[in-house]
Amino acid sequence: MIITKTPFRISFCGGGSDLSSFYRQHEGCVLSTSINKYCYIVIHPYFDEHQTLLKYSQTELVDDIRDIQHRIFRCVLNDYGLHGVEIVSTADVPAGTGLGSSSTFTVGLLHAVNSYHGKFVSKGWLAKEACKVEIEKLGSPIGKQDQYAAAFGGLNFIRFHADESVSVEPIVMQPETYRRLDANLILFYTGLKHDANAILSKQSANMSQTDKVASLRAMTQLARDMKAALEANDLSSFGRILDEGWQRKRTLANGITRPEIDAIYAKAMRSGALGGKLLGAGGGGFFLFYCEQEQQERLRAALGLRAFDFHFERDGSSVIYIGDKYWD
Repeated sequence: MIITKTPFRISFCGGGSDLSSFYRQHEGCVLSTSINKYCYIVIHPYFDEHQTLLKYSQTELVDDIRDIQHRIFRCVLNDYGLHGVEIVSTADVPAGTGLGSSSTFTVGLLHAVNSYHGKFVSKGWLAKEACKVEIEKLGSPIGKQDQYAAAFGGLNFIRFHADESVSVEPIVMQPETYRRLDANLILFYTGLKHDANAILSKQSANMSQTDKVASLRAMTQLARDMKAALEANDLSSFGRILDEGWQRKRTLANGITRPEIDAIYAKAMRSGALGGKLLGAGGGGFFLFYCEQEQQERLRAALGLRAFDFHFERDGSSVIYIGDKYWD
């Protein structure tokens, strides 16, 4: 039996510049962190070696892995010719909430399948292969940041180059600044669902519009400014840049925001938040705010939304169980 544990991520600034329609013309970059909420993949031999059992939000039992309905499971298991196994996927948060769930799942599944075959793979390989599965093989209109955030873990500045290479650079700051940043971030669940693929398809198509490209280029500069602010231990500037990045992001495509979302944001900014943004493609899911700890109860009371506790994590995707051995 193999169990992998792969973190979800929070993206602070630069989202959208990881789409190929942008970074092939202008270098993309994002600043993001992985958090201590995870997707777990469990794989072991199935009782009937002629069948494959998959358990996620649904259950599939198939004789032929080509008949699998779940598109990522089907793609990966067919690529590896893997059958006669039982695979269970469980997660701390549901899909469609802006925490990069699809890519986190893909990274964790690839890690589990390769480990099941006794093959060690690097974090860079995992991220690159997850991008290949989702973007190239399945044609998802998504970018590359989620796969790299999930595979590598930690607080990073990630750059996307025109030659398809990706650079991952950890953010270096004082330990106390890191602790305060972790403590001053708060997540609220809006309860609103979104279709990330639809929004990202519109955003990618809009890269033919000069003003949209200019906005996204400005957002990549904000990501660089945010990196500099954190390295200078300047959290006030971090909050301001978070706000400016959201004001630009909301203009990139229809569906990123809507009146209910704008109302939540305006109320938060009146109630102690220095900046914030919807996570993921937008349209719903989780709202992230930067708010000093002494103001957080005021913010919670004003919004009346479910707060979602989390902390930073540094490990990225990892194997936590092999046979009768367990690591945590």
